[in-house]
Amino acid sequence: MTPPRLTVLAGPTAVGKGTVVQALRELHPELVVSVSATTRPPRPGEVDGVHYRFLSDDEFDELIASDGMLEWATVHGRHRYGTPRGPVEEALARGERVLLEIDLDGARQVRASMPQAQFVFLAPPSWDALVARLVGRGTEDEEERLRRLETAKIELAAEEEFDTTVINDDLDRTVSELAQVMGLE
Repeated sequence: MTPPRLTVLAGPTAVGKGTVVQALRELHPELVVSVSATTRPPRPGEVDGVHYRFLSDDEFDELIASDGMLEWATVHGRHRYGTPRGPVEEALARGERVLLEIDLDGARQVRASMPQAQFVFLAPPSWDALVARLVGRGTEDEEERLRRLETAKIELAAEEEFDTTVINDDLDRTVSELAQVMGLE
């Protein structure tokens, strides 16, 4: 059976979704990875249009009002993230494989509107490993880390909603398993 052309990858904060997707793209440059939009400010080194589309609240509101978002959510109670609909639908219409790297709420919205997609949960090898990754990246203050860890507990409890789970314990193995699930290998 051929895997669906649209794969949704979600998992808790700091599980390494971005790192896994970057490594997957290096091996499979033909894969279309949707660039999410967000209202949060860029982190050091992030480039608009590459890592995210950084939008003002007004720009984000305009996309929502025009049905230009496939999914969107307020994440960690602060900033909005979402997937612009147009680029995803255009790539699928061209017959390309598309990967969405999104949060739990977004995955639920995509499941409601595109149930034919494949939903993959990226899980940490343990809770302690997840905490170590979040602390180790050093991009959030203590208050934000605590907020994200509370969110991560909820996200981890949703694993059963996904079609497949891939554990991110070794980058090469994780990327290979994800590529197999997506039918890229």
